[in-house]
Amino acid sequence: MIHPKYTQYVFSFFMALLMSCIMSLVITVFNVGAVDGLLLIWLKAWLFAFAVALPTINLVTPLVRRLVGMVIRQDRMA
Repeated sequence: MIHPKYTQYVFSFFMALLMSCIMSLVITVFNVGAVDGLLLIWLKAWLFAFAVALPTINLVTPLVRRLVGMVIRQDRMA
């Protein structure tokens, strides 16, 4: 098992893996349709998308947390 201090990186890995998988499949099918060799075309797109997604998620996570903090109301106990 992985130590809890790496939670952010494990989360980022799985988020990048799943989002790049889904998005590359949708975009590939949208662009080329149901053609012969679709699986190979999609797998190449997925590999490229994952290679971009993983470092991107790691870079933008602090910004996204700040943006979420700006739009979420903080209830104050009286």
